[in-house]
Amino acid sequence: MTPKLSTVPPELEGKIVTPGDSRYRLLRSTYTTVAEPAAVLTPESAPEVVAALRFAREQGLPLSVRSGGHGLSGRSSNNGGVVIDLSALNRIQVLDRTARLVRVEAGARWATVAQALAPHGLAISSGDHGNVGVGGLATGGGIGWLVRHYGLTIDHIRAAEVVLADGTTVRTDAEHEPDLLWAVRGAGSGAGIVVAFEIEAMELRNVGYAQIAVQMDRDGHALRQWAEHMASATRELTTAVTLQSHGSALIASITAVVADADEPRLRAAIGPLLKIGTRLLDLHAQLAPYPALVSTAHLHPNTGQQPSTTTNGLLAAMTDDDAAALTATATLPPHPLVQLRSVGGAVNDVPADATAYPHRHQHTLVIVSTFPPQGGVELDAAWHPLAERVDGAYTGFESRPGPEAFSRIYPGATGERVIGLWNRYDPDRILRAF
Repeated sequence: MTPKLSTVPPELEGKIVTPGDSRYRLLRSTYTTVAEPAAVLTPESAPEVVAALRFAREQGLPLSVRSGGHGLSGRSSNNGGVVIDLSALNRIQVLDRTARLVRVEAGARWATVAQALAPHGLAISSGDHGNVGVGGLATGGGIGWLVRHYGLTIDHIRAAEVVLADGTTVRTDAEHEPDLLWAVRGAGSGAGIVVAFEIEAMELRNVGYAQIAVQMDRDGHALRQWAEHMASATRELTTAVTLQSHGSALIASITAVVADADEPRLRAAIGPLLKIGTRLLDLHAQLAPYPALVSTAHLHPNTGQQPSTTTNGLLAAMTDDDAAALTATATLPPHPLVQLRSVGGAVNDVPADATAYPHRHQHTLVIVSTFPPQGGVELDAAWHPLAERVDGAYTGFESRPGPEAFSRIYPGATGERVIGLWNRYDPDRILRAF
């Protein structure tokens, strides 16, 4: 269906991209999903977002909102509907250097944020890839390379500018619309269109970075060693582990990042990791500015180039049986990708009811993905041995949103409050995915 272009408001002239437009190919899809929306709207300001939302509602078509980044679930675009693409809202401003308060618009990508803040000696822990969009991550959680030291991105959001489903623009902070701020921090996608965030950054210049490749035993002993070390490690250390099967061998690629590092601190933090499994390669360790981890070299159009199906869960502590189940999953045909992210630390300093992300007692995030020709059936089979072992889930690594995923991401009282606030701020369910 073609949008009714005769109704285009003046604010959106030249900012509606349809299939005949040369820009359409670069704007229609997400990183994981090729889509064919009827129109992509590209507002450049909050008033233009209001106009875009009004125009989208007038068409009576499905609506998606995209900050411009990866969009793992694919729901930030659609087939036959309207997409509001926020990537032109990408300004970054240091509001108060003493208070480390930064204003970041939702369409910026984290590589650009890191680059803009580095001259000020500031950083925001924000995912692990520079092409991730600010809006999607900052309304869902924010598990990044500095998460154990800094916490989640949402834990440092002090205010937000939000366009509600009825077209009202509001500021939410601790004194104004505090319920909306609670929802924005972890469940913001169903409450409104966040156009800008005020985030308290951290003091940071150099980080330590190490890449370690080891062969793991299949009974999970080495994996358990990793988890035990991370549960008690210095908070400056955050790690990610990728498990992959190569023939009869199980290989773990461990990425370690140490905040505010110098050479001695880096060596001390990663020393215990060198005793895990059988090291396969010489240690690669260095000091680097934080933008090197979320580099502008990561920036690229998202054209559906990496189709995948992903789910996840969290572990409070890793038992021998948990570790064995993880290694078994990684070696199952057709060899799904198994990733582990260390959390805990500063994440768990925040009370479980302080934000819409309630998972404040766990220490490990487990992510499992399949890739074509495998899909959801194969993912479910791979996930089955882990499903009863994990506790909760993270919206950023769930590619099949729906009631079942919702109940894991927002369990119990958190889910009840999220639904109540979504119904209050979006009673017509314009923005909700389900």
